[in-house]
Amino acid sequence: MSVLERGGNAFDAAVAGGFTLQIVEPHLNGPGGEVPILFWSENEGRMRALCGQGPAPALATPAYFRGLGLDLVPGIGLLPATVPGAFGAWLTLLRDYGTWELADVLRPAIDYARNGFPMVPRITQAILAVQALFRGEWTSSAAVWLPDGRVPAPDALMRTPAIAATYTRILDEAHAASPDRRGRIDAALDVWYRGFVADEIDHFYTHETVRDTTGQRNRGLLRKSDLANWRARYDDPVTVQYGRYTVAKCGVWSQGPAHLQQLALLRHLGVDTLDPCSAPFVHRVAEAAKLAFADRAAWYGDPDFTDVPLADLVSDDYARARAAGIGPRASDALRPGLSLIHI
Repeated sequence: MSVLERGGNAFDAAVAGGFTLQIVEPHLNGPGGEVPILFWSENEGRMRALCGQGPAPALATPAYFRGLGLDLVPGIGLLPATVPGAFGAWLTLLRDYGTWELADVLRPAIDYARNGFPMVPRITQAILAVQALFRGEWTSSAAVWLPDGRVPAPDALMRTPAIAATYTRILDEAHAASPDRRGRIDAALDVWYRGFVADEIDHFYTHETVRDTTGQRNRGLLRKSDLANWRARYDDPVTVQYGRYTVAKCGVWSQGPAHLQQLALLRHLGVDTLDPCSAPFVHRVAEAAKLAFADRAAWYGDPDFTDVPLADLVSDDYARARAAGIGPRASDALRPGLSLIHI
């Protein structure tokens, strides 16, 4: 609201809010995270999707994980880390659709990180749950989230000065690199993905070992080359018509189309005539969700590396055929619709 009151547009406000949330809600997102973005451009008269999902590192091959005796990527530690796409996506949106300088958009986040923000109870709960891991294994995390060696109390003032210093250095280098707004944003992207930030990530992941869910200490796989080769990119949204609404989601690099598949199925299940609190309504919604997420597990992936039959998955004919398989009893089977798709 502050950005809008001071003349910024909706994109400036969204980017400022996104970076601020990385500071004040660190249990939910952070500078190393990702962001799928859907937006409407009034000037262009169209909806667009922006992919802020970074890929897995080049070293993260199936053979590598099999060599560790794993059939799944560990859920914590350094091994599951992907290219941090949020920074690139937010800056791309700001450059192409915003009006403010990057320094002005980042100012609230820098101020909260440097001067402090109140710890909402969920942050404290998250730190409390992993404090033993922080103390015994993840000591660099302990240095940040256990000030004075203690779990911060709810509503305590928390500071993360390293993030403030990082963003300030990025702004200084970007300002020195270019005399215009667009050039400064591009320079900041270069600093993050090909400059000192990428160097620090590469060094940490190459040399540090961290205990993860394998029970072992493993080095990370993310490298500077992974960051340098990635760019946030625009896509056309995937849409499905449901009644008078056109519902849009990001592509199969996200799980968004699973929601569209659920809606396509529900068009053929008569839910509009049911009481939303009734057992038949809940049953049909739940079964539609199971089928959609089974397809997500079987078919979705990076469209640069796998052929995803998206048009078939969200088609009305496919939804009708899938809906016909929903019976009166709950299914406990994972049932992707492999035989119903022709590719």
